[in-house]
This record gives sequence, C-alpha cells and structure tokens, in this order.
Amino acid sequence: MNILFVIDKIELKYFEFNDLVTNFWFIKEFLERGNDVFITTNSRLYLENSTAYSLCFESYLENGNIFYRKETHDLKIDDFDLVIFRPDPPVDTDYINATYILDFVKNAKIVNNPTSIRGFNEKLHATLFSEYMPRHMVTASKDKIETFLKECGEIILKPLNKCFGSGVMYLHQGDPNTRTIINGMTNDENSVVMIQQYIPAVKYGDKRVLTLGDTIMDESVIKLPTSDDFKFNTHSDDFIKKGVLSEEERVDFTNVAKRLNSMGIYMAGLDVIDGKIIEVNVTSPCYFIREINNSFCTNVEKKICDYILSLVPNNTSNNLIKAGHKSDYIYKTNAV
Repeated sequence: MNILFVIDKIELKYFEFNDLVTNFWFIKEFLERGNDVFITTNSRLYLENSTAYSLCFESYLENGNIFYRKETHDLKIDDFDLVIFRPDPPVDTDYINATYILDFVKNAKIVNNPTSIRGFNEKLHATLFSEYMPRHMVTASKDKIETFLKECGEIILKPLNKCFGSGVMYLHQGDPNTRTIINGMTNDENSVVMIQQYIPAVKYGDKRVLTLGDTIMDESVIKLPTSDDFKFNTHSDDFIKKGVLSEEERVDFTNVAKRLNSMGIYMAGLDVIDGKIIEVNVTSPCYFIREINNSFCTNVEKKICDYILSLVPNNTSNNLIKAGHKSDYIYKTNAV
C-alpha cells in the first residue's frame, strides 16, 4: 500500500530515532510490512487546477530505525491509498489551510478526516460529552466566570486555541489576582474560554484514554504533574506511568468513541481525571506507544496499524514505479 504521512515540521527536523513520537512507531510498522511510506508537512501540500499534490520525501528502514531520503518528490495525493493527517496543533490558519487542500482529495482515505478535525475544537467540543465532564462553561463574561468560581471554589481556565497545556490557569476563590487572570484569559471579555471545575485528583495525574474506531483500547497511561505545575507538562518517563481503566470508564468512553468514529474521527485521545473527561485530542493524539509497550509488554502499534489499514476500501497491493509525468514517480496497481 502507498501511504502519505502529514507530520509536523518539528517532527520532520528530528525524524530519525524519535521514538517518543507516535508517528515514528506507525511509520516504522508500515515500512516493516512492506508498504511505501512518504512524509510531508502542511506547507508542502498544494493545489493545481483543483487537484491536490504534495511535495514529499520517501522514508525507509535501516537497522531497525526510520530515515528519509532528502530528494523531494512531487506526487498527486489521490495516487496514495492512505493519508494519515497528524500535524501537531495549534489549529491555526496554516493548519486549517492544509485541511482545505485535503478537501480536494477524492480517492485516498484520510485519517482522521480533515473536515471533521477542522470542525472540532479539542476543548470546546468536549462538551458534546457533557455527561462525562466536570462542571463547565464556555464564556467570555467576567461576571459569569466569577459566579462560577464562587459556586465551585476552585476552577481551571483554558484558552480554546492553544495546546500542550499552554495558557491553562488555576484559580481559587479569594485569589487577589482573580480580576487580572480573568481579564487576561478573556482578552477583556472579547475571547471565550473554557471554564471547568477543578478536580483535586489532578495531583495524581490525568489518564490518557485511547479510542480506536468504535472501541476503547485496553492500554492507557497516566501523565503526572511536575513539582512546579499542577498539570503534566514534560514528556519524560519520570512523569508517565501505567494506567488501568475502570469498568465504568470502559462503558462510558466506548460511547464517546462511537460518536467520534461516526464523525470521521477514528483515533482520539481522551484526557481523563477521576473518571471525568477534561479534553478530547483529535488532531495528532499521542498514543504513548513506547511507554505502553514497556508497561504492558506488548506491541500496540501493530493493533493500531491493523485498524488503520482496515479503513482503506478495496485494499490492494500497489507498487511505486518510475514515470515521466508530473513527478518522478507515480503509482500503478499490479495486475493480478
């Protein structure tokens, strides 16, 4: 199969040996299965006469690690069987423009669906699953936030357009900086933010629950806060431990997985504290594959890649061949 990964530009810069990154494991697994895997970034996608193309690089395996050849190939995206769209947030103008270009892809299967990602804010749209969330509201109103703070005692404020915990603030009733924090977070009541009731169990970490199609994966991790923060902010083995799902979490979050899957969001990461969803990651959710494999003595990337391949209709084996056309390469299906 011919596969195109759209990755983050930082991942491209540090492509080799980067086993902290979920894409590293996916690409390695697909290559080990004999697939042709190319990589690109948002800014290398383009349209010509309403046809979507990508300037991309061919990846390859060597001594158990992944690399890419520096020669650029100019390929029609619809000549791929599968596109895995996983650039990192924030979902800014450049990110959104990349999803627009992918709207013109007619045949290749795209995971996750770019239109669905574009229409899903990881913080705001978590409210689709309000019954599984802590008490919350989305507002720019200072008065409403202060009332919410008075009723809850402790709250969390989150900007809607940032990622990796950036800009998330804790506020307790009586804090002398209350007005300053609220005005700063809401840009003087001009920008709506997510407000959630503070969950004291955050000191024990938040659990990453992983969806795969209609199901919840058995494996999970707990992300621990650092000594100088109330939340996880360092991807290090010292702050990640094995997670175990309760039966209630399995049942509740399977409902979430089914709803997401029906929207074209086949893979997501739920951030959960004390059984409550605080965020739904859909852009490039980290599956913590290295940590899960070490904790559960498994190769979880194999199960995930099996599922991804199952999404491609009429799965056939394609070979990459030389051709003198738009690019140096085109794809042609083998006659059987």
